[in-house]
Amino acid sequence: MSDTPVPILMYHSVATAPNDATRALSVAPEAFAEQMALIGDLGLTPIDTAALAAGWRSGGPLPDRPVLITFDDGYEGVHRHALPVLAKHGFASTLFVSTGWIRGAYDTGGGLDAMLDWDQVRELAGAGCEIGGHSHTHPQLDQLDDDRLRAELVRCREIVTDELDAVPDSFAYPYGYSSRRVRQAVRAAGYTQALAVGNGLARRRQGPFALQRVTVRRSTDAEEFTRLLEGRAIARNFARDRALTQGYAVLRRARQVRRKAIRSRV
Repeated sequence: MSDTPVPILMYHSVATAPNDATRALSVAPEAFAEQMALIGDLGLTPIDTAALAAGWRSGGPLPDRPVLITFDDGYEGVHRHALPVLAKHGFASTLFVSTGWIRGAYDTGGGLDAMLDWDQVRELAGAGCEIGGHSHTHPQLDQLDDDRLRAELVRCREIVTDELDAVPDSFAYPYGYSSRRVRQAVRAAGYTQALAVGNGLARRRQGPFALQRVTVRRSTDAEEFTRLLEGRAIARNFARDRALTQGYAVLRRARQVRRKAIRSRV
């Protein structure tokens, strides 16, 4: 069976003026539009995460030159800026939501910037965007005990199911962190495939619960974006992206500490 590598693009925020917490891993709307046009010009075919995993699992056919366009967390700009561009090109995509960050009844207040609400998530789903899980409160899953780990995974899946009337099949690990224990827990929670980061192209031999993605940053220009799609020059970007991801985790923890301190004084 073919193990042709597939680029899985990892986006976060798409925003004109992102805040400091999301700036490095955000993309300007104009850059996103240019990147989607490049995908079309290069003859790639966007599919969603479930379609890729199902094809590799069954040995069924995939389109020529598939590519995945994925978004993590649930930032409002995915609806405002990305959705019109995706609709224009007729591109499939996957949005991985941290359910406690989406505005609404389950909001934990942890979102780092302007977040989607559930009506917007439903609009994205109705437009052909697969909605996957990304935990409930976006913790580092490998640092949780078994009970908290299961609660994060199951709560997320239950909320997405209730809000969309559709069970999510795909999952993305917050911060890209996973371990054998985490991957087993994700499978046990009912997900059938999961994405890491890794900054490499996805291959069938990685297994359905450890598929790699490549990071698209605010600094990614058209030339680098083309190299990412082709699997070139990824290794030299890995250390920089790992540092960004770790910095993102540190910033989030610091913000949580400040919020707890503020609440304790009220």
